[in-house]
Amino acid sequence: MPRLHFSGPRRMRLRSALALMRIAIGTKLRHLTGRRMAPDWDADTEIGIRFVRHQFQAAMTGGDIARGRLLFDSLIAETDDVYAVTPRPEQAPRGDWYHPHLPHGDTTILHFHGGGYAFHSAVSRRFAAMLAHHSGAPVFAPDYRLTPEHPHPAQVDDAVAGAASRSGALTATVPADRIVVTGDSAGGHMALMLLQTLQGLGLPQPALCIALCPWTDIGDRGESLRDNDRFDLVQGWMALQFGTWLDPEGVFGRAALSPCFQTFAGLAPIYIQFGGREVLRDMIQDFATGQIALGARVMADLWPDMPHDFQAYDSSKPAATMALQRLSQAVQTRCLPVGPLPDAQGRTFMG
Repeated sequence: MPRLHFSGPRRMRLRSALALMRIAIGTKLRHLTGRRMAPDWDADTEIGIRFVRHQFQAAMTGGDIARGRLLFDSLIAETDDVYAVTPRPEQAPRGDWYHPHLPHGDTTILHFHGGGYAFHSAVSRRFAAMLAHHSGAPVFAPDYRLTPEHPHPAQVDDAVAGAASRSGALTATVPADRIVVTGDSAGGHMALMLLQTLQGLGLPQPALCIALCPWTDIGDRGESLRDNDRFDLVQGWMALQFGTWLDPEGVFGRAALSPCFQTFAGLAPIYIQFGGREVLRDMIQDFATGQIALGARVMADLWPDMPHDFQAYDSSKPAATMALQRLSQAVQTRCLPVGPLPDAQGRTFMG
């Protein structure tokens, strides 16, 4: 059973608790009558997805994104996994270090959190701690500015500050060839676009980029953006809204802000993990196969039965356990994982 953590105003905690109760009761009743979201998902998995979806929708449509963030954080469900990590805040650039108690190797991770560029929740902080724990590498997670208050290029500026400043990850004491850049969801978008930005600035590439369920097109791409709405915690309309908040006046344009329209040949190798039941599935696959055709060094693992950001399931799901093992191998070696996924587990795109 997941652990529940409450925070923030009491009224919001109560509102979220009641929503979770309604969703749990409704889901249990549907399962008793054979009406499941997916035939291979248990009730707890479905309850978790439906609840996060509900919280995102309430936060994004309430008219006040600041209050929406408080609502989203008011009730968070976590796995039973315990992470032997010490967090340490950093002021310049603003962010947090996560130092594993059992470090392995000499790799440093620069990690960009997800949340559609609009949220930085407790879920994201736990995700960063999970990466540090499993990889054995210290993680620096910049606390970049959020949309809609701060549209593009605020996030790019903060990403470069996190990568290249004296307090960031890419420093004189940690050279670029010992850096692995990671990101989940919108953070995966930021990680990919950082490679382009570093090239444009004449700065060195990291050893490896790991994009977890990355947002690769801020526009309308792929049937899964709507067809997988019934499975995923993020909905297609939410992804499109995040894109509008990122570039509200269309000043920069979809092509300039979407990895799918860029060329990554000659840049750092890219390792991608994604789920077959997430709304971003088609755009991620388009990005992977398109970049392979262009000559970029890309490897992508697809777990067909998983939703968005499934790595957070950690030990509670075999797919997440395998994904974190392959991710940790990539971090420790600073190379793409060795070999494709077993046929029974999923599909690997390699180039």
